[in-house]
Amino acid sequence: MAERTITFEIRRQASPDAPAVWETFELPWRPGMNVVSAMMEIAANPVTADGKATTPITYDSNCLEEICGSCAMRINGRARMACSALVDNLEQPIRLEPLSKFPLVRDLQVDRSVLFENLRRVKAWVPIDGTYDLGPGPRVYPLQQEANYPLSNCISCTCCMEVCPQFNDVTNFVGAATIAQVKLFNNHPTGKVLKEDRLRALAGDGGIQECGYAQNCVKACPKLIPLTNAISDISRDVMAQKVKDWLRG
Repeated sequence: MAERTITFEIRRQASPDAPAVWETFELPWRPGMNVVSAMMEIAANPVTADGKATTPITYDSNCLEEICGSCAMRINGRARMACSALVDNLEQPIRLEPLSKFPLVRDLQVDRSVLFENLRRVKAWVPIDGTYDLGPGPRVYPLQQEANYPLSNCISCTCCMEVCPQFNDVTNFVGAATIAQVKLFNNHPTGKVLKEDRLRALAGDGGIQECGYAQNCVKACPKLIPLTNAISDISRDVMAQKVKDWLRG
């Protein structure tokens, strides 16, 4: 009986300005095989299905267990994590493409630094500078911990931004991941120090008003973060902050 094989069609691009080409690879099937393990095999022996030697595929990966978020790509047209995409659950040929909403670096690797720029815009951190003794940390009760924990699961994969129709060059929308982090830090007893600054940042260009509530983000999130709930809650808080600032003015 012929050996079972897996076929991959991979979009290649040597640089952002180079033309895109498709290359096909065939690998022997193994139980439990995922897309990242297949990419590692191709890297070890970069030969196409028709026997032509080529360069190893460029892609990002690290933890291999859906924690780092680096291996996000489009698999059969869907934004998802390559490490948790099992070959047995995918229709063949398996088509791999880079995320489309971010600047291309090479092949399947893109530059997702816009996410971290957006997090910087909204001051997504707890302000502790270490220059003085703060004493014991504030108490966070179990009920609040349970509410915050799902928000802390964000792995910066940017799948939510890839599938969002509002995330584009025209709107400058910060995306669901950034908004969820605002909710997380605004809920933190120490993080609340910058709560008003974060809400004002989301009231400006590219902020919460750009969201069209398509809800694609919550469907694409690999960590099942309640993104639409976070967007709704922060939208309310932003509006309340705008009214408060207007009354102060």
